[in-house]
Amino acid sequence: MATYIKKGIEAGEIAQADAKVRATVEGILSDIETRGDHAIRDLSIKFDNWDPQTFRLSDAEIEAAISKVPKGDLDDIRFAQSQVRNFAEKQKACLVDLEVETMPGVVLGHRNVPVNSVGCYVPGGKYPMVASAHMSVVTAKVAGVTRILTSAPPHDGGPHPAIVAAMHFAGADEILVLGGIQAVGAMALGTESIDPVDMLVGPGNMFVAEAKRQLFGRVGIDLFAGPTETLVIADDSVDGELCAVDLLGQAEHGPTSPAVLLTDSKSLAEDTLLEVERQLVILPTADIARESWANYGEIIVCESVDEMVREANRLAFEHVQVMTRDPDYFLANLTNYGALFLGARTNVSYGDKVIGTNHTLPTKRAARYTGGLWVGKFMKTCTYQKVLTDEASTQIGEYCSRLCAIEGFAGHGEQANIRVRRYGGREIEPYSAVDR
Repeated sequence: MATYIKKGIEAGEIAQADAKVRATVEGILSDIETRGDHAIRDLSIKFDNWDPQTFRLSDAEIEAAISKVPKGDLDDIRFAQSQVRNFAEKQKACLVDLEVETMPGVVLGHRNVPVNSVGCYVPGGKYPMVASAHMSVVTAKVAGVTRILTSAPPHDGGPHPAIVAAMHFAGADEILVLGGIQAVGAMALGTESIDPVDMLVGPGNMFVAEAKRQLFGRVGIDLFAGPTETLVIADDSVDGELCAVDLLGQAEHGPTSPAVLLTDSKSLAEDTLLEVERQLVILPTADIARESWANYGEIIVCESVDEMVREANRLAFEHVQVMTRDPDYFLANLTNYGALFLGARTNVSYGDKVIGTNHTLPTKRAARYTGGLWVGKFMKTCTYQKVLTDEASTQIGEYCSRLCAIEGFAGHGEQANIRVRRYGGREIEPYSAVDR
């Protein structure tokens, strides 16, 4: 039976905090829908002290921002984007159109059609999330999205140069300097100066995540991506220092980011607990990571590898770092995770920044039913059908008529009956079932 060496706050406290966020977001979205540009300007001034003449960057402003970025940083951004683009292109190649004649004269098929317009949010609160531009904009571009609108909050009184560079190099059509709920609300609902999009993507804090949840249905979203989660699965083939680094490396995202160690070694669990405390003394981002670890950090000791699998599937975390003697066992047996990082040589940070897989991933147990953002999220698999012969239309029509009668759908049945009459020469009364 799994036992806790350290446990986070209770679910009830988390639910109370979530309820407050929901109410705040609902009010702000209603304001944006009612007052449009006036609302987003008031919100931008209130939350970001940002009141530009226009929130959309001109070509000259984009070039000016890029000119502030050191050449080495630009080269690194281009390298990371090339990795993301390459993997997205390989993924897209797996999405093939289909057309098949399922019976004589009946042709069925599907096409993979890109979404027309997408709004990509790039977080920039405490940390300017340059990598999020790669993950959303590059991937949407590979998918074939026609219009890509991007937005990131201001940083130090203006657009963040590296974020602007990343958005531009990735292929953004429009760049807004606007943050938080007001950004995703404006992109989804539209205002006098901002045309709405069909889909919202990108990570964000708890308010952005809740805004996307409330907007879902009016627009599509990639997934529910709340505070970052990391699960380290380890045995005694690694040490506490490595486990602590991988836990705190993600806990620094924010004060509500869960970081959990799952192990079958009690000694590793205890060593990791001590290592976390040691590293919190020297970690530059310790103020954030310490709060996250205190409230959301956990260490769970299991009796066997199979129990670790069961616990990991129950938790269904966003990032799962596996550092065991046989990491491929978890690849074969885990079913609920956003992304796997297999072996001590890799880590979540590689996936976050550069390796090529997408870092926008499901949180809050959404990994039970969805994977992360990928090129296929920007595409709709749309079916079509053709009936080529009179004989085929008559045969399908007769079955359809009888099946409609079972359900009592007279109008549906007549759609079939009229074709049986016209293409099959059958004398049947309107609204009656064939051979029934």
